[in-house]
Amino acid sequence: MSNASARYALYYAPEPESALWRFGSSVIGYDAADSSDADMPTYAASLSDRWRELTAEPRKYGFHATLKAPFHLATGVDEEALVVAMRRYSEIASSAAIEGLSVASIGPFLALRPSGDTTALNALASDIVRYFEPFRAPLTAADRERRLKAPLTERQTDYLDRFGYPYVHEEFRFHMTLSGPLHADDRDVMLGLLTSACQQHVDTMPSSINRIALFRQDDPSSRFRIVSSVKLV
Repeated sequence: MSNASARYALYYAPEPESALWRFGSSVIGYDAADSSDADMPTYAASLSDRWRELTAEPRKYGFHATLKAPFHLATGVDEEALVVAMRRYSEIASSAAIEGLSVASIGPFLALRPSGDTTALNALASDIVRYFEPFRAPLTAADRERRLKAPLTERQTDYLDRFGYPYVHEEFRFHMTLSGPLHADDRDVMLGLLTSACQQHVDTMPSSINRIALFRQDDPSSRFRIVSSVKLV
């Protein structure tokens, strides 16, 4: 029986044994593969007294890139059915090539962003949103109201109502969040620290987005964790 309060999300997450996974989990202070806290990185340097605060937001979700944003399961659907659907999807979907990832600013946040042509990656994300839509319960009125507090365009509001999330299809931007919102001074310092640390600790960046991980949040006070994953060819 599924936990009615649980939320699920379909994310890209690197293999847990990879240098990229260790780097991202170290930055945010949490490893979603084994639900363990990660030690503060040595490169936190001048921001060490506030590092936990600056990375608190992504810590709740684990190191990832959103493919289908968190959702409650639709009536009559359970976790097992979702896992089976992921396996079936992996048999028909193809991975999306990228040239690499690098640390960049996205507004007030810092994240890893892909370089090169992202056409195939964007198409994969759109396909995932559509394919798994039958598993998503409709947004509650409270969740919709919360989302509408952000300044959304007409198209984003339409996507929110149709897919439960405003940043899909043309609005999608692949990113792996490394911080919460930062003031400009902190952002500049942290950008330099993370760029240097990434170059030092991640010897090989992925050349494709070839993995979908199912994350589960048991209740609103819990962190997300990986419960299943599939590889794309």
